[in-house]
Amino acid sequence: MAIQLLSVNVGQPDLIGYYRGKPVASAIGKKPVTAEWIELGRTNLQGDRQADLTVHGGPDKAVYVYPIEHIREWSAELDEPLGPAAFGENLTVEGVLEQDVCIGDVWAWGDARLQVSQPRQPCYKLATYRGRATLPKHLVAKVRTGWYMRVLQTARVPVAGPLELLERHPAGMTVLAVHRARLFGEGAPEVLEAMVALQPLTASWREEIAGVLARRHAA
Repeated sequence: MAIQLLSVNVGQPDLIGYYRGKPVASAIGKKPVTAEWIELGRTNLQGDRQADLTVHGGPDKAVYVYPIEHIREWSAELDEPLGPAAFGENLTVEGVLEQDVCIGDVWAWGDARLQVSQPRQPCYKLATYRGRATLPKHLVAKVRTGWYMRVLQTARVPVAGPLELLERHPAGMTVLAVHRARLFGEGAPEVLEAMVALQPLTASWREEIAGVLARRHAA
């Protein structure tokens, strides 16, 4: 796969609007980095933070990746000019989509190493930020989620250029398949069981897919 890094984006928590009458703080309003290099740590890029660490960030969701192909589609469908960082992603990339990327894949970003850990499940903060109440629902339905990555090896990394797929995980469970399993209940029982046992997949997603299996058995 030819993966191109188009933009690296970071942000700090800020007020992005109101939800049910209450103020909403989030770091989803990220901006492209203008320097040539940036430090990548275990849980954050330099200058990047999360407002609510109970559901965002952490070692398993250190870096959020979103394809520019999706941003272009949204721009046409929403009739709104959109570019890098439009969906709060850290890395805006070109050349790969959810059906091309597998949980557990390892990427090289300069001297750093990252591993695909889970799809994104958007919340109301995306709707608040973009001012479109139904956007998270449509993002899930169209499976334009992007994916999170954990950092296996920290480094000072370039803000543009190629990314390399170093290791394809042998299980071959794509981000698309895992998304459909958890959110749509799709997949043969043996496939779902393999997902539950897939260690690179975050614990919360493995637990949710185990719940899908349990509901099937109980039906």
